[in-house]
Amino acid sequence: MARKQDEMSIDDELTAAFLEGEATEMTVEEEPVESSVDTPEAEPAYTEQDEADDDWDESADDLPGQLAVDVYETADKLVVKARTAGIERKDLDVSISDNILTISGVLNGGEDDNATQWHIQECYWGEFSRTIALPVEVKEDGVEAVLKDGVLTISFEKERVAAPTRIPIN
Repeated sequence: MARKQDEMSIDDELTAAFLEGEATEMTVEEEPVESSVDTPEAEPAYTEQDEADDDWDESADDLPGQLAVDVYETADKLVVKARTAGIERKDLDVSISDNILTISGVLNGGEDDNATQWHIQECYWGEFSRTIALPVEVKEDGVEAVLKDGVLTISFEKERVAAPTRIPIN
């Protein structure tokens, strides 16, 4: 819709009314559009829960760490790799049930009783766990797990899934 030069837009009219303190006559034939103005809401009071949330790092010690993994396929295998540097074989537990893989264990060695003040502590020490729903069907009895140079590699034989059978419609 073309507008004549002497016509004001709704925004211009609202601005003019605000600045002049009086309403101007609308010249646009369309219905005015209501604008929603966000009004600042009162900030909620600081609660005990907020204080508990501020101490999140103190309760983080209660939660097990999560192991980072890579999962990929080859022509006949599904492979899961995880960096497990510093973890001994005896401290690792790997299990599979119903196509769900669980890797858990304990990473020891980060404690130092002689430390009087930590400046940076980024390494995770303690229990960890990772549960993965495998993306393809695998043979649970055809599994090989190897721990070499700090990398845990778990190789599964993929289950041969039969091609879908076409059902004729009568």
